[in-house]
Amino acid sequence: MKSTLLSRRDLDFLLFEWLKVDALTDRARYAEHDRSTFEATLDLCERLAEQRFAPHNKKSDIHDPHFDGESVQVISEVKEAIDAFNRSELLGVGMDSSVGGSQLPRVVSQAAFAYFAAANVSTFGYLLLTLANANLISRFGSRDQVNLFVKPMLAGRALGTMCLSEPDAGSSLADITTRAEPQDDGSYKLYGSKMWISGGDHDLSENIIHLVLARIPGGPGGTRGLSLFVVPKYLVNRDGALGDRNDVVLAGVNHKMGYRGTVNTVLNFGEGRFTPEGGAGAIGYLVGERHYGLRYMFHMMNEARLAVGMGATALGYTGYLKSIQYARERPQGRPLDRPGPASAQMPIIGHPDVKRMLLAQKAYAEGALGLLLYCARLVDIAASPRGDAEAAAANQLLSILTPIAKSWPSQWCLEANNLAIQVHGGCGYTREYDVEQHFRDNRLNSIHEGTHGIQGLDLLGRKVSEDRGALFERLTSVVTETIVSAIATGGEAAEMATELAAHWERLAAVSQVLVSCDNRGVALANSSLYLEAFGHIIVAWVWLQQRNVADRGEGDFYAGKRQAARYFFKYELPRTAAQLDLLEQLDRTTVEMEERWF
Repeated sequence: MKSTLLSRRDLDFLLFEWLKVDALTDRARYAEHDRSTFEATLDLCERLAEQRFAPHNKKSDIHDPHFDGESVQVISEVKEAIDAFNRSELLGVGMDSSVGGSQLPRVVSQAAFAYFAAANVSTFGYLLLTLANANLISRFGSRDQVNLFVKPMLAGRALGTMCLSEPDAGSSLADITTRAEPQDDGSYKLYGSKMWISGGDHDLSENIIHLVLARIPGGPGGTRGLSLFVVPKYLVNRDGALGDRNDVVLAGVNHKMGYRGTVNTVLNFGEGRFTPEGGAGAIGYLVGERHYGLRYMFHMMNEARLAVGMGATALGYTGYLKSIQYARERPQGRPLDRPGPASAQMPIIGHPDVKRMLLAQKAYAEGALGLLLYCARLVDIAASPRGDAEAAAANQLLSILTPIAKSWPSQWCLEANNLAIQVHGGCGYTREYDVEQHFRDNRLNSIHEGTHGIQGLDLLGRKVSEDRGALFERLTSVVTETIVSAIATGGEAAEMATELAAHWERLAAVSQVLVSCDNRGVALANSSLYLEAFGHIIVAWVWLQQRNVADRGEGDFYAGKRQAARYFFKYELPRTAAQLDLLEQLDRTTVEMEERWF
């Protein structure tokens, strides 16, 4: 029976036929690998996801983490799944060999890890945060910090978090007030409260390694004065053994509509409940230099943004596969040419409107997966470039695509989940069917790691105009390469390419209008709309690339790819025309709305 988590056939197409990931083994960083190690990793992750993560997805949703006033209780299956993952030494597969990693290409590990997000995004959330935490400390931390904190995470003895938001700050990191007082031994004592901390407290590991943004007294105001600290739940001795409990206190647990199996916490630092030698204050260790905290944290946040996009994609994809299965098995209604009761009922997959909903899901999920894997391959190229120019080009493309890769799947793979529920009919709204939970879980991804509004401001307010438009020009060059290639093949692909070229030219013109506008408030007022239009055009580009490859194949799989590309260009890409028209007008409707009119 085919997996209803992800399509392995589609992953093979995207990785080996389109992105040619085999060629990455020609680069020094990935020379120890070949296609067999790539396929073995995919096989292992699919098996673990099916056997260890998927079975308790519903149970962890219904029996979410419980705070008894002292500690958090999590169902045993979560720890069993995490332990199985760690026994397979998967956390460090993409990390440097110098810290014990395997240097597997990110594009392969992300494809493999998508199985876990599809199977149980809540349980996998603990591991994703840990990986991002370990990557950040490995890049910016000291050798001692790597030995004391990263290696235990890779060994499965510790899990990690990121602590940014505060009750009175939220996404406005300039308003963070948590302070870090320097100590004579070079450590710091932290005092403050952090909100919405996923994985902030639990009994799933020996230790929890928090990465905390805080202010050192006397530093600059705003985001420029933020520094980054490693703050373990339990102090770690020089020999690696656990020491005293640090002054990090669980103040409460938040209960979200989705991701319910991932404990979400309020943490107090320096409350005085746990006082190691020296009195109150959570002991922390500065990562890198003072006041560079946000710069370092953005490394983790950008990785997390891509992970959120992949999580959204995986949830949309598994919902799509499950709605296909349901539509094939559910008899209802009769063909239009045989409507009488004497004829047998037909599976609902034969109804045109159901086909439309399934085709839309396919276009969203497979388009998003292609975008995220393309971005992951850019990470691989930047990590092992053939010269400075190639590294710069990869980083430019990754920078401008990241807000889209986070937000577009969070919006449109959620819509795929919505359609999956619709395909299931009344059953789709019941807990007996998975698609109800997938929708709730995926709804959170438009908030995780920054809302659509924040991503839109990043894209339009920073990335498009950065370095005098160099990032947009770089993206234009690779989009143009795809268009030229498709036009050369002729036929329908050439027609699609011509249409994409017209939309890209329009996007470029509207972008120039917005960037050149003297009134920044007006220019950015509809940045979320700009993000959505930009994202749709980018996914059309991804589909044209898939279409170019699919044209060389025969059979149902390739026919399905061509049909999905056709759908996206006929049903989805035209949406952007009206959006770009509105953006070009520099409409002031939202800006001029008075608060008292609501």
